[in-house]
Amino acid sequence: MRKILLLIGIFSFVQLSAQETDTTYWRKAFEGSLSFNQASFSDNWTAGGVNSVGLNALLKYKANYLKGKHSWDNEIDLLFGYINSGDQGYRKNNDRLFLDTKYGYALSPKWNMFGSLNLLSQFAKGYQYEKDSLDREVSFLVSEFMAPGFITAAWGFEYVPKPHFKLRLSPFAPRLTVVRNKELYLNVENNYGVDIGETTRWEWLAFQLLAEFNKDLSETVNLNFRYMMYANYQTLELDRIDHRLDANLSFKIARYFNVILTAIIVYDYDQVDEIQFSEALGIGFVYTFKNYTED
Repeated sequence: MRKILLLIGIFSFVQLSAQETDTTYWRKAFEGSLSFNQASFSDNWTAGGVNSVGLNALLKYKANYLKGKHSWDNEIDLLFGYINSGDQGYRKNNDRLFLDTKYGYALSPKWNMFGSLNLLSQFAKGYQYEKDSLDREVSFLVSEFMAPGFITAAWGFEYVPKPHFKLRLSPFAPRLTVVRNKELYLNVENNYGVDIGETTRWEWLAFQLLAEFNKDLSETVNLNFRYMMYANYQTLELDRIDHRLDANLSFKIARYFNVILTAIIVYDYDQVDEIQFSEALGIGFVYTFKNYTED
């Protein structure tokens, strides 16, 4: 956790330092929400059910600079949630740490040349649960902070047809995969693509596509998503192309309260040769801030 706070602190310090010199060209947006979900059943509830309580926290911050043909976009996207269900105890059901910074130079009103650096990982340990021979539930550690972690540097061209939609095309996007726990392979057979005994794996020749959409569909409804595709030229096969979609749909029901649906879809051959999916629905407190109005 201290490492995460240090990363956020450095990121925020750079932002504040830059904005102190010139705030005229900065667009800043903040969103923070805390959503709650709960279910309970009486002992004689014939339809069946398990008492549960859950909490999800979401924090997004963007600081984008634009002056002439030069732009500098920065984003922090954090998501964490847990659920306490029956006698199973606390288990996380959402966990995302995404940091991104990008410098762009305008070639035309809709096209930019850019270079970017981003980090994708998680906050807490993740476990897989199974039954043993005595029908007892046992847990296996399958992930934790920077296990895995993905650091990607990308160069290419960005298409911005509308303020709410951006598309990055990066023909050169080297990626570093980090698995800092050398014992994780005992529970994760392919070790997220990192050789057993090593903690890092470089993929130098690769292509990355990143699409972002963030739009108010009405005064009370907002849809935003980020889709990332990653293809290694050396293992370029359809079933070895990585895909990840993070989506949020929120409905404002009062000034500081909303209903939010979050969904994550992942396909990564180095994790498992199947599509992974998670979703969460909750109602709770939300606070947003912008220093600009939408065009």
